[in-house]
Amino acid sequence: MFNKNQLKENVLQEVSKYYNLVHKPKKNKKFIPGETRVNYAGRVFDEKEMLNLVDSSLDFWLTYGEYSKDFEKKLAKYLNIRWSFLVNSGSSANLLAFYSLTSPLLNERQIKRGDEVITVAAAFPTTVAPIVQYGAVPVFVDVELNNFNIDINELEKALSFKTKAIMIAHTLGNPFNLKEVKEFCDKHKLWLVEDNCDALGSKYKGKFTGTWGDLGTSSFYPPHHMTMGEGGAVYTDNPLLKKIILSMRDWGRDCWCESGVDNTCGSRFSKSFGNLPKGYDHKYVYSHFGFNLKASDMQAAIGVAQLDKLNLFIEKRKENYNKLFSALSKLDQIILMHKQIDSEPSWFGFLMTLKENSEYQRNEFAKYLENNNIQTRNLFAGNILNHPLFDSLAENKDYRVIGDLDNTNRIMSDSLWIGLYPEMKEEAIEYMILKIKKYFE
Repeated sequence: MFNKNQLKENVLQEVSKYYNLVHKPKKNKKFIPGETRVNYAGRVFDEKEMLNLVDSSLDFWLTYGEYSKDFEKKLAKYLNIRWSFLVNSGSSANLLAFYSLTSPLLNERQIKRGDEVITVAAAFPTTVAPIVQYGAVPVFVDVELNNFNIDINELEKALSFKTKAIMIAHTLGNPFNLKEVKEFCDKHKLWLVEDNCDALGSKYKGKFTGTWGDLGTSSFYPPHHMTMGEGGAVYTDNPLLKKIILSMRDWGRDCWCESGVDNTCGSRFSKSFGNLPKGYDHKYVYSHFGFNLKASDMQAAIGVAQLDKLNLFIEKRKENYNKLFSALSKLDQIILMHKQIDSEPSWFGFLMTLKENSEYQRNEFAKYLENNNIQTRNLFAGNILNHPLFDSLAENKDYRVIGDLDNTNRIMSDSLWIGLYPEMKEEAIEYMILKIKKYFE
């Protein structure tokens, strides 16, 4: 007669066997040039992720739970920051980070509708979307064609009496000039939100990106540096922002009790709030217009196992980037991304941009690579202003643009990137190098 612990152990042993039979990469599986697909990204896992996932599912605690708490603590410790908060996606992380800055608790620093936020048009849509969705005004500046990040010379031009924040990403893992941007924010009392979704593990001057600003965000979608399927995180050192994030993530409630716990404050039925009757149940008092952005504990269980592998993932990404860069940097026809000075990028992808007035075309280059079974991606939106989602918005009312965004438009027309994820075989790297060289020869 088995007890529940013995049964659970038996189940987990079978899961391990299943992983080894079905999912474990075959060491003798050959890479066949031209036939084996070179994907731009892929999930990398072993039996530990599956064991955690099944362990969590057997407990059947479906929402935020022990694995979620463990993940948040471990991520915060890894980044050397006080708090991290698990959410259901990187896009939700950006939404939550931005909306936390609209809280009335921030007094004169609260972002209000009509206030301006400096960002870039060479962006992923959900870096910009929360600004527009709230009713604030994004102010778009250009990027540089060396490190493909925000052109810091444009910051002063973008500044106005309405400016309240800067919200930008570290492009493909390459840190933007945090020293200059941070000093600009401090000088003008602006919030800094770092979209760190493509840069988990990157460092600038020895400190992790995502921890320089007031808020940082991560995504754990499968192509990213680590995964839990869907998932994301917001992190901060600011105690007031911590309070706001917890409220807005969890329906906008004023209560801070953990799921399944009551009366943490010890005065659940004795306080007064707004115009509510005295003693109204604190668990159902709402201080913000919030959301429900929590991830499940099963997702967090995968993330806990992935965090243990993160350093290995990062080192492999760096190694793959360096091999590609060393082999392709002498090509006259393309511009490569150079790392930001004083940085250690945790690379997400390998970007190539055709030189100006080139005889080549980006789409033809992309088709050539795809036809040779090398997966490609554009640099996200290219110039987000050219997409249909801006058709209903009016310039100088709903958004502002600084200059002509020449480099952003170059990226839209002439840039693409290929992958370098940790499980990419040496033969795949060499094959990509061979095919790229051959195209330009």
